[in-house]
Amino acid sequence: MGALSGLKPFLAPYRLMVIGALAALTLTATVSLILPLAVRRVVDNFNSAAGLLDQYFGAALLIAATLALGTGARYYLVTRLGERVVADIRRALFNRVSGLSPAFFERILTGEVLSRLTTDTTLILSVIGSSVSVALRNVLLLLGGLGFLFWTSPKLTGLVLLVVPVVVVPIVVMGRKLRKLSRDNQDWIAASSGSASEALQAVQTVQAYTHEGRTRAAFADVTEKSYASAQARIGTRAVMTVIVIFLVFAGIVGVLWIGARDVREGAMTAGELVQFVIYAVMVAGAVGALSEIWGELQRAAGATERLVELLHAEDTVQDPPAPKALPRPVKGEIAFEGVRFHYPTRPETSALNGVDLLVRAGETVALVGPSGAGKTTILQLLQRFYDPQEGRVTLDGIDLRDMARGDFRQAMALVPQDPVIFATSARDNIRFGRPEASDAEVEAAARAAAAHDFLTALPEGYDTFLGERGVMLSGGQKQRVAIARAILRDAPVLLLDEATSALDAESERAVQAAVDRLAEGRTTLVVAHRLATVKRADRIVVFESGQIVSQGSHEELVAEGGLYARLARLQFTDGAA
Repeated sequence: MGALSGLKPFLAPYRLMVIGALAALTLTATVSLILPLAVRRVVDNFNSAAGLLDQYFGAALLIAATLALGTGARYYLVTRLGERVVADIRRALFNRVSGLSPAFFERILTGEVLSRLTTDTTLILSVIGSSVSVALRNVLLLLGGLGFLFWTSPKLTGLVLLVVPVVVVPIVVMGRKLRKLSRDNQDWIAASSGSASEALQAVQTVQAYTHEGRTRAAFADVTEKSYASAQARIGTRAVMTVIVIFLVFAGIVGVLWIGARDVREGAMTAGELVQFVIYAVMVAGAVGALSEIWGELQRAAGATERLVELLHAEDTVQDPPAPKALPRPVKGEIAFEGVRFHYPTRPETSALNGVDLLVRAGETVALVGPSGAGKTTILQLLQRFYDPQEGRVTLDGIDLRDMARGDFRQAMALVPQDPVIFATSARDNIRFGRPEASDAEVEAAARAAAAHDFLTALPEGYDTFLGERGVMLSGGQKQRVAIARAILRDAPVLLLDEATSALDAESERAVQAAVDRLAEGRTTLVVAHRLATVKRADRIVVFESGQIVSQGSHEELVAEGGLYARLARLQFTDGAA
């Protein structure tokens, strides 16, 4: 159960609530333990005066009222505590995961992270909001009940205690197995969530290739494995419950048989036997409840382990303890010095191999070359999504690793090859570039990106909900919204990764003109396969196999007759033919 200690930091801020819940819990357990004493008095004094009997029943009613109030207070405090703690865990988990570098997500599916964020935290909610308080209450009833049993009849209590080791052994032995099965079950649930998330995000591709059957079969396979692991967990818990309850009640029946003989022989009163029976049932019920709750606590322990694992996940990209501030205003001079880099999942393949590149402030530099040559990797390292294994990347002379990521990223605007459109309005999607921008500024950015006309034609104009991943828009329209977002950001460094690849010729000319205006006075890096979009760049840098093989203007590179000349011939000559 040590894994549950991972919840301590989340419980610590709510000590008063915890103390109040424990007080209410102790009150209800104490009142429950007092009730059998009243019953004994009633039984032993049943033939006494009516007034005395009325007092006993009145006292029993008062005890019941106190029990009801205490139980209500316990439920309110514990349930509220559970909801508060789980909300804090979800927020902390999301805050942690949303700040992890892309390298982390190369090793784990997004759907699995979501499973931990939802399924695992829901399980912890049920434990904090119910199981833990019920477990503690039953522990108090067990200990208090044993104390009152001993006080009522030491002889019978000694016989009862002989049963305890026989009951505890299966709880401990099977509980360990149950914890492992619970962890496995949670892992399979996460795998199922990850499989479903991946398939649904690519539903058009799945349907286009008529892979619905294969995708359903793959999901069904993972789901069945999840069910099988749950079945193993449920079976183990059921067997443990059967064994524990049978042993407890069998022991009590044997002890009561001896107690009944003592009453017949006058060794104890009928009221004492009734009191002993109630306490015995209370103790047996507490043990039975604890055996069931033990399974829930083991599941929660497994879920807590998974959450703590994610909260403490090691990230290869971190801000320095004492980050340097990027001087303002930002000039935008970029330098790659002896950079060697390979992606974490492909350690044997170099994405960049000894790259030296200086981009002067205000310069527009185009990065061209075959797919996989390292162009996009340059942008990834410049935003410090990854760190190079050798060399360094600087902005205005400062190593990116010496600054806070949030500081230097504010000086950059990105238009990715696959633009991200959020499930909100067109206006909010553009305003994502600068949240404080006015509606007029948003619309001005849209006009500059040649997006104004199609946005105003939408059912609700700029306020139209664009759907998940922008399903309301075409590929070219998504890119223009992403370009408008970058224009609105008005950052000194502009990063364009195939920014016009999905545009038709007319829109491309309009957007290219906007990009040219936007690039004025800014440091601009342009990744492009279509060379027509980079001819006017101040400098073109040609990549091949992770290395810079040549650089210069369009005319110089064509005259040089290398890789760029071959690519230009393919696009401008063969393409025209």
